[in-house]
Amino acid sequence: MDQSLLVFTTVVEQKNFTRAAELLHMTQPAVSNYIQSLEKNMGIKLLERTNKYVRLSKAGEIVFHHATEILGLYARMERLIDDLKHTASGPISIGASYTFGEYILPHKIASMLKMYPLVNPIITIKNSHEIINLLMKHKIDVGIIEGETNADHLKMIPFAIDELSITVPSNHPLATANEIDPLLLHLETWLVREEGSGTREMQEKGFKQMGFSPKKCRTFGSTQVIKESIEAGLGISILSHASIKNELELGKVKILEIDGFPISRNFSIITPQVEFHTKAVEIFIESLVKKTTS
Repeated sequence: MDQSLLVFTTVVEQKNFTRAAELLHMTQPAVSNYIQSLEKNMGIKLLERTNKYVRLSKAGEIVFHHATEILGLYARMERLIDDLKHTASGPISIGASYTFGEYILPHKIASMLKMYPLVNPIITIKNSHEIINLLMKHKIDVGIIEGETNADHLKMIPFAIDELSITVPSNHPLATANEIDPLLLHLETWLVREEGSGTREMQEKGFKQMGFSPKKCRTFGSTQVIKESIEAGLGISILSHASIKNELELGKVKILEIDGFPISRNFSIITPQVEFHTKAVEIFIESLVKKTTS
């Protein structure tokens, strides 16, 4: 591995030569020498630095973008080689969309660790669009998204079905109705996820299925906040059954019985289009697919 790239990315991330030196267990002059050597090899200034700040030049932005990918690929190569000599162990960086990551993934991780206690999961929870971007930049080893993707250079494995229904407070006037005309709901305040969320995509699909666009919407960056807001009487939403399981059991929310619902989507595993995965990634994928299909 090119040590100068590691030093460079650490300085950029820390925005400080002294903190970078401490993290790398080096002296500050050694860090400066690595940066100067890299700039000399590139033939251009990569960092603008004064006593008050360290920031990237335009060339530095280009080098930083590619350096993080190079370092990620190198770390992955090392883990693959290590796997040939040992049982599944070490870090696995998992990115998951909010619904799966917050309500299902913890149980899957606990089950995996019972069999492979030396694996060290590192979890990132973001919306589906962000998880795809992280994987394409080699920032995570494996991702789980809501729905599907056509992104180049990624392999996708649909492995589970998720159902979503219209969710209302337990005291909503329509909560006990047997037959509901969807058009009765078009004036309700709808609580929706942000753009890029797999749940938002399904909410839009639900509105189209009911034949209207909501007059009033409030956007939230978390399903948990939407659930709390439903209970508080701030509006209604279309949510995954997995995310409202506890609230349904406690009688805090109810699902409306409407033709065409629940609507469904896939949970999908996404990985880079590569020939080899680490053992940790392989056993994680196998645990998801096996549990779902057995």
